Amino acid sequence: MMANLFDQFMSPTYLGIPLIVLALGLPWILWPSPSSRWLNNRLITLQSWFLNRFTQQLLLPINTGGHKWALILASLMAFLLSMNLLGLLPYTFTPTTQLSLNMGLAVPFWLATVIIGMRNQPTAALGHLLPEGTPTPLIPVLIVIETISLFIRPLALGVRLTANLTAGHLLIQLIATAAFTLMTTMTTVALLTTSVLFLLTLLEMAVAMIQAYVFVLLLSL
Repeated sequence: MMANLFDQFMSPTYLGIPLIVLALGLPWILWPSPSSRWLNNRLITLQSWFLNRFTQQLLLPINTGGHKWALILASLMAFLLSMNLLGLLPYTFTPTTQLSLNMGLAVPFWLATVIIGMRNQPTAALGHLLPEGTPTPLIPVLIVIETISLFIRPLALGVRLTANLTAGHLLIQLIATAAFTLMTTMTTVALLTTSVLFLLTLLEMAVAMIQAYVFVLLLSL
């Protein structure tokens, strides 16, 4: 039974071709291309408003020199948001439930921030490894702890996104299976379970959006 539950997270293949490539490329097709016209349709206007608001909130605590990251961070947010929401549709596959994909996104971005920080401001970057006012005997221990926490950061980013989406998908499948099983024997309980499933689906949609935002926000910080 447990193996069947986790089968939904296996990367599907067709004729020996992994369909995760299709799942990764589909979100970019669904986003409408912005135009340079003065008047646009409602979808493009809504998309532009969302991206502008997200970029504004994301770059608010960052100085002017970090605003050059706006395009790639906004693109990553739109990419993760699309994959998370599309994965909630029936008979679809969610690539962000794969730890390999999430680590493949987290490690390069984290490494880029570390390398750029060491290159542009080495003193400030190394200063984060030792909090101000630390007693002298604790200095070696705190440096080791802060260094370990720095290297654990990409792992925490990938595991957080994977665990939240995996848990939500498993819970939805368990409740849906219970509602389907009880439909013939206990109709009232099955209807109540279906109502819980509907509310849980709305909650999972919110989790999909929040996790995409949190992933990009923690990368930018």
